[in-house]
Amino acid sequence: MPVWPDFDLETCAAELTDLQGEWMRCLEDLDGESLYDGVAYRNSKGEFWTSTVADILSHVVLHASYHRGQIATAIREADGTPAYTDFIHAVRSGLIE
Repeated sequence: MPVWPDFDLETCAAELTDLQGEWMRCLEDLDGESLYDGVAYRNSKGEFWTSTVADILSHVVLHASYHRGQIATAIREADGTPAYTDFIHAVRSGLIE
């Protein structure tokens, strides 16, 4: 799959549903020891790397926050009001479990 696929909204929704299932399967199989297993992969530039499962999970969470900040900035620059994305607020409000 390309790094920046050109999906319509319906395809995005289907891909997100599939991805959620894949994440759940991966996380259900995870234990304390496997967090430190190495995962070998090639990045989008074709470079070979090995990272631990823990580092990859941390990257996914932190990188998503980075992009939410970029989106909020772009919306503000366009004189809009970005979505409120505070995690603790969402948990306390019952928006996520």
